[in-house]
Amino acid sequence: MRVLVVEDEERLAAAVAAGLIDHGFVVEVAHDGIDGEWKATELDFDAIILDVMLPGRSGYDVCRNIRAAGVWTPILMLTAKDGEYDEADALDLGADDYLRKPFSYVVLVARLHALLRRGATERPVAVEAGGLTLDPGKRSVHRGDDPIELTPREFSLLEYLLRNAERTLSKHELLDHVWGADFDRDPNVVEVYVGYLRRKVDAPFGTDTIRTVRGHGYAITAPT
Repeated sequence: MRVLVVEDEERLAAAVAAGLIDHGFVVEVAHDGIDGEWKATELDFDAIILDVMLPGRSGYDVCRNIRAAGVWTPILMLTAKDGEYDEADALDLGADDYLRKPFSYVVLVARLHALLRRGATERPVAVEAGGLTLDPGKRSVHRGDDPIELTPREFSLLEYLLRNAERTLSKHELLDHVWGADFDRDPNVVEVYVGYLRRKVDAPFGTDTIRTVRGHGYAITAPT
């Protein structure tokens, strides 16, 4: 099994690589985001261990670009201990799992084996409704031929709405699936982000794709 370790702390990278080699893995190491992204997209690996804080290009950008290139190798991201939203952002951008530093090496190997058993997922299918097209593989959104730039959180919210088109979704359901079940902030954050989405996917085009169902939640509706 071939594993790519992208970690700028050379001693940590060397220790992780040595441990994985002892477990029978073939390991390639990159110490910055640019080199890590190149290796991830140009070479074949069974899994990628990717740090968030990297010189040259952040782990977030590397993860986003790898997925946009259509590479679905399982990614385990290493996040900062005090990074409150690191884990959610990592998963939003296409990572399969995360581990906080400092971490137990035993846990790292166990998580890695779990990802390898799961294997690479197939490229997600693009979804369309109400004139909007969202492609998870390319991390892109279009209305017709017009591209729409979204933040990772906006993208995740729109994707969940589109995959459940014509179904009313409550704020709590959206919180669970987009922010995570452990999110403990004001659920009105959903209303705020729906507003952000409307200003990007509807207002410029004179459309009303995201509908508020008073007392129940939100739904994507296709024009009749």
